Amino acid sequence: MPPFCNSPSVYRLFVIGALTTLISSDSMAAPPTATKVSKATVVIGESLSKGKGQPKSQKTQPDPDQLDSPFGVDFDSQQNMYIVELSGGRVHRMDADGNLNTIAGNGSKGYHGDGGPAAHATFNGMHNIAATPNGDLYIADSWNHCVRKIDGKSGLISTIAGTGKAGFSGDGGPASKATFNFLMCVSLNATHDKLYVADLKNRRVRMIDLKSGLVTTVAGNGKKGVPQNGAQANESPLIDPRAVAIDSKNNLYILERSGHALRMVTPDGKIQTVAGTGKAGDAVGQALQAELNSPKHLAIDHDNNVIIADDQNARIIRYDRQRGTVTSILGKGVDKPKRGLLRPHGVCVHEDGSIFIVDTGHHRILRLK
Repeated sequence: MPPFCNSPSVYRLFVIGALTTLISSDSMAAPPTATKVSKATVVIGESLSKGKGQPKSQKTQPDPDQLDSPFGVDFDSQQNMYIVELSGGRVHRMDADGNLNTIAGNGSKGYHGDGGPAAHATFNGMHNIAATPNGDLYIADSWNHCVRKIDGKSGLISTIAGTGKAGFSGDGGPASKATFNFLMCVSLNATHDKLYVADLKNRRVRMIDLKSGLVTTVAGNGKKGVPQNGAQANESPLIDPRAVAIDSKNNLYILERSGHALRMVTPDGKIQTVAGTGKAGDAVGQALQAELNSPKHLAIDHDNNVIIADDQNARIIRYDRQRGTVTSILGKGVDKPKRGLLRPHGVCVHEDGSIFIVDTGHHRILRLK
C-alpha cells in the first residue's frame, strides 16, 4: 500500500471547529482548474489572538487548547492524528474521539530528552512527522539537524540520524553518526523500512535504511544548480530540496522551495523536472509551464498525483502526472470550496482520499473531502 501522507494509515476523526460545505464539479473536458474536492472543513485549531492568553509575541508556553504554528501532520493505523509545531515546540496526538493531548515537547527550544519519555524532550524547529501503522513517530527536528524517533509502545525518544550538529558526513555508515544540515523533511516508503530525508543545506536527499541503520545519498551532489533531465540523480546539483515523498511505483519526488519546481527521480536513479519553470509565479495548466512560489511540502494521493503546499501563493495545487498538468484545489484562485490560507505548509493524503492541510498562518488543520 503506498504512502499517502508520510506513511499509510487509516482515518476516522471527530471534526471540531467551523464547517463550510461548498460543492464543486470536475469535467474531463474542462481546463485543468477544476477539482473533485467538495468540502473544506476545519478539523482542529484557530488563529491565535491577543484576546486569549498571552499575546503571541510574549508566549513562552502555548495554550494547551491551541496550536502554535503547526507544520506537519500524519496518522497511525489506530486513527490517531499527530501534529508537530514549528515555533510551539510540541507534538500533539488527537484520537478518534477528538481528544487532543500533548505527547512531547514543552514549548521551549532545545535538544534534550533522548533516552527518556518524549514528554520531557525538547525540539528546535520541527518541520514534519512520519508515523508508522504501529505508532512509531519519526520527526524532522530541523534546527537540531537530526531525526528523532518516538517509540509507539514505550513512549521513549531517541535520535536515529544526526548528531545535533550541522555538517555533511557519514554516507555509507550509521545514520546516527552522520551529520546533516537543516534536515527539513522525513518520509517513509510503503513498507516502512526506508526513511527519505531532505538535507536542505547540503543540497541532497538521503535515505536511511531502517533495518541496517545506514544512510546514503539518493539525489544531489552538494552543488547548487538545476539538474539536467535524465542525469543520474546522486551526481546532479539541486537548488534547495525542501521536501520529499515517494509514490507507489517508487518514484521519488523532490520539492524545491527557491527552485520553484518539482523534480522526480525514477527507480533507476534518473532525475527530471516535472513541474514548474524555476521562476516564481502563479500560472496553472501544463506542468512545465506552470509556476510555483516557494512551495514547502508535498504528499502523494491514491492516483500517484502530487499534492503541493504552494506557500507564497497561499494555495494547494495538484500535479497530475498522467495529464501533465498543475491544478489549484484550495486557497488563492479557488472559489469552490472557498477557504483562505496563510502560509500553508504540511499536506497529507489519507486512505479515504481526504487531504489534510496544515494552514500554519491560521494555526489550524483543514480537511478536504
